[in-house]
Amino acid sequence: MSAPTLGPEFVGRAGLILERLNRLYPALIDLSLARLETLLARLGHPERHLPPVVHVAGTNGKGSTCALMRAVAEAAGWRVHVLTSPHLVHVTERFRIAGALVTEDELSAVLEEIERVNAGAPITVFEVLTAAGFVLCARHPADLTIVEVGLGGRHDATNVLQRPAACAITAISMDHEAFLGNTPAAIAGEKAGIMKPHVPVTTGHQPVEVMEVLERTARENTAPLWRRGHEWFITPTPDGAGLTYRDAHGTLDLPLPGLDGAHQIDNAGLAIATLRATGLPLPPRAWSGIARACWPARMQRLTGHLAALLPPGWELWLDGGHNPGAGDVLARVMDGWPDRPIHLVIGMKQTKDVTGFLAPLLPRAASVQAVAEEGQHLALPVADIIAASSGRATAGPTLHAALTHLAACNPASPPARVIICGSLYLAGVVLRQDGWQAS
Repeated sequence: MSAPTLGPEFVGRAGLILERLNRLYPALIDLSLARLETLLARLGHPERHLPPVVHVAGTNGKGSTCALMRAVAEAAGWRVHVLTSPHLVHVTERFRIAGALVTEDELSAVLEEIERVNAGAPITVFEVLTAAGFVLCARHPADLTIVEVGLGGRHDATNVLQRPAACAITAISMDHEAFLGNTPAAIAGEKAGIMKPHVPVTTGHQPVEVMEVLERTARENTAPLWRRGHEWFITPTPDGAGLTYRDAHGTLDLPLPGLDGAHQIDNAGLAIATLRATGLPLPPRAWSGIARACWPARMQRLTGHLAALLPPGWELWLDGGHNPGAGDVLARVMDGWPDRPIHLVIGMKQTKDVTGFLAPLLPRAASVQAVAEEGQHLALPVADIIAASSGRATAGPTLHAALTHLAACNPASPPARVIICGSLYLAGVVLRQDGWQAS
């Protein structure tokens, strides 16, 4: 098996090291954690020397839930490590160490150390990045470590964590079927693989067949299960200006999440339930942190170079959702915006279910343009997106062309909203073009 092609966002000194390590890609993927466990042993088992860990799996909402937990913990005055994937513009985005993004120099030094210690053994780049994250977190003091699963759960590299303080499982839907299974229950079984004996696990709203798997796996692990609508509850206040959260520990009056979309209420509740499940004491001021959460490319409003291409008063938004579940969520966001027409600019990855993603969106859109950017890793051809839309979409075929076309065709129309969506790879291209920088 040849090594997979790394995306163009792997650049700089760290990218060169990762390109070398990518040549060590295993000839056989054995769906075990043995390679990483061997590497971590040679590194002195950094995964055993972390601040209390929250481990987060799921299909949609993982990154948002991690961002909400981080915001709450930092509002408490805690130092927080956060390991997430993928990155959008630069690999350093994956490693937030004690509140700040790792520098490229420090990351590169750790990657070079791992390269020496690994000594040419077969390894994947994600396994290397996971090891690097654990090394960085173990070497810097902090009060909490938040770790997002990369793919699935049971066989994910992050699942070498043996005793997290709590686990969280966000919304589960169809995605990565070639690796995780072709039914929601099968995918749920892989996600539930992060559960550990006696470690509390939280989850939000789930389809019935998914919840059955989570409940069964929790029973098998004697893991306390905190479910929305059973062990915890969250609802908007009557005036819609805030939220009320409730569980066995009491009731909290909360501001609205700093992330846009009604689906973020579920993620905010899950973040709070997970932090409460750890048993770590949080002061009352912590909960206000959900209003300060931010997470790029998840219903993010853009105000830079690309937004300037649109007519005055128009809004440009970006969302990296790319599977049928994310399409349903985005459709609900569109339903909450009845005051303006909504135009979609869509680019997707070759391996994604473009028909399933588009199905709930097409009836709600004033127009749809398909794009495939130069430099967009594994971009689905524009013609394929148009075919999946039954001809409803037209060819952008690039972001710049699509946005300037909208401006030219609607020079005097009332202000509208434009949503760029369909791919985190496309989102990275968008953010670079718009002038965004991680901080």
